[in-house]
Amino acid sequence: MPAETTDDARRYRPDPSVLTALTSPRLLTREVLAGLVVGLALIPEAIAFSIIAGVDPKVGLFSAFIMATSIAFLGGRPAMISAATGAVALVIAPVAREHGMDMFIATVMLAGVFQILLAVFGVAKLIRFIPRSVMVGFVNALSILVFAAQVPHIIGVPWMVYPLLAIGIAVLVFMPKLTKVVPAPLVTIVLITGIAVVFAIDVPTVSDQGELPRSLPELFIPHVPLTWQTLSTIAPYSLAMALVGLMESLMTAKLVDEITDTHSNKTRESWGQGAANMLSGLFGGMGGCAMIGQTMINVRASGARTRISTFMAGAFLLVLVVVLGDIVGMIPMVALAAIMMMVCIDTFEWHSIRISTLRTLPKSETFVMIATVAVVVATGNLAIGVVVGVFVASVLFVRRVAHFVTVERTIVPLDPDEAGTAADGAGADPTDTEAVAHYVVRGELFFASSNDLTTQFHYTHDPGRVVIDMTESHVWDASTVAALDAIVTKYEALGTKVELRGMNEYTEALHARLSGGLG
Repeated sequence: MPAETTDDARRYRPDPSVLTALTSPRLLTREVLAGLVVGLALIPEAIAFSIIAGVDPKVGLFSAFIMATSIAFLGGRPAMISAATGAVALVIAPVAREHGMDMFIATVMLAGVFQILLAVFGVAKLIRFIPRSVMVGFVNALSILVFAAQVPHIIGVPWMVYPLLAIGIAVLVFMPKLTKVVPAPLVTIVLITGIAVVFAIDVPTVSDQGELPRSLPELFIPHVPLTWQTLSTIAPYSLAMALVGLMESLMTAKLVDEITDTHSNKTRESWGQGAANMLSGLFGGMGGCAMIGQTMINVRASGARTRISTFMAGAFLLVLVVVLGDIVGMIPMVALAAIMMMVCIDTFEWHSIRISTLRTLPKSETFVMIATVAVVVATGNLAIGVVVGVFVASVLFVRRVAHFVTVERTIVPLDPDEAGTAADGAGADPTDTEAVAHYVVRGELFFASSNDLTTQFHYTHDPGRVVIDMTESHVWDASTVAALDAIVTKYEALGTKVELRGMNEYTEALHARLSGGLG
């Protein structure tokens, strides 16, 4: 086996593994209970996202079940939860509304195909180019959006919701300090539900969000004509869904990597998301991607670390809605809202807005973070926010790097052995044959930093020979080669001999290939 393959296997080896959890009663209990909590939390979310997409609630619920159980085997990030999401629902909602259910399911399946193709082309590797400031903005924006989504459950509701909310928050805050054997979110759900039932408290419940299905998901083959018109209709929505889903999934995976101090296989996650969306469509689901809120419940609040919790979340979801639907329907929405609100508070990167941090960080970093948060919150679209954040960060980086290039000029006596040669070719003052203008170029040269390179030379005031020392610089693109050509051309027009010296191997090869051919 190649060393690289061995290293990759070791790098992505989960800790603890599924086998370790299965043989440890303590770890297995933790994983199973975490899955139960997430399964309960997925129900109202899936129903809400189904409404956003304009489809029956069972479409979102079945999608959540299939996505969670399949990604547990196919995905690259253990303990991450994938299900129907609001970001995906917003993207493909027009299809169900304008073209019907069959075209809607075909869109979901094609999105899965696109995600697999993107995985083949290595799109997952692009996650490394997302700056930390954008990542922080992504996390903060999601925390704000998820928290805002809970507000309707505590505004304009019966007054008894507020004591129940206070009880839930108290349990979530103080119970982990006493014991972590049983997840605090599970205790919160059971306790608040018990109080509401025993004292017959009339508050909004899960059953108020929509009717729960009573049967298992069935195979669904969309009846759509296999024509170019069909493809041209659904392809834009499918591609948008694929990109949004992958971006949210890979960003969430990166966040979980940091929280758990482990590595995950982003390419496998891309494959897994595509396959899971195709399976979701085959069973009449609306597809989806990773969910940061439920993932944080699983990883942070419940302490799950393996694929067991992910699989159990999907399995419990199905059992809860199909077999125990009447009981699940009795759960007060305030219990789930309390859990999600506390998860958002814990997930938000509070250090990013502390005065000490703002004073220490470069203003450009803070600006990128704020821009990412503002765009995500304003549009409700994570993909747009992340793309804008990366673009702003790139522009600021290029602007900063462009100023790192320096050109230093010195006049040095000409070597006696070369004086005669210099005098023969010089069209300048005869006294200049005894001197050389020596320029040292330092820094990374590319389109931004090399734009004003030509203005850094004293053409008419230099002696008959000029040496441009490139030892401390690196040429990255054709724009810089064109700038160097322009400098040489100007000097030659004055009869001055120019020598480029000290190029590294890459710079010399690029210059040799492009010089003189750029017009």
